[in-house]
Amino acid sequence: MVTADYYLVLSAILFALGVAGVLLRRNALVLLMSVEVMLNAVNLALITYSRVWANVEGQILALLVIAVAAAEAAVGLAIVVSLFRHRPTTDVDEADLLKG
Repeated sequence: MVTADYYLVLSAILFALGVAGVLLRRNALVLLMSVEVMLNAVNLALITYSRVWANVEGQILALLVIAVAAAEAAVGLAIVVSLFRHRPTTDVDEADLLKG
């Protein structure tokens, strides 16, 4: 039987991988994917605690996080496409173009 500890360890590993991706990479698409991995790790932890404590609040909050992640991905990809149209790179160090 798989206990909740395994799910929480997996969630922590996924979150750490997401943080490493955000801190170590400069590509905007990789940054967006890393943020999505971190949000999914939080969802896994929320669902795990929801199941352990036998209530649905964690599942409802996970659905809210999924909706926010979808909106974040849409807006983030729109910004990346706009950046790529003006410069032939998706390097976040080159993002000063969009300052206004």
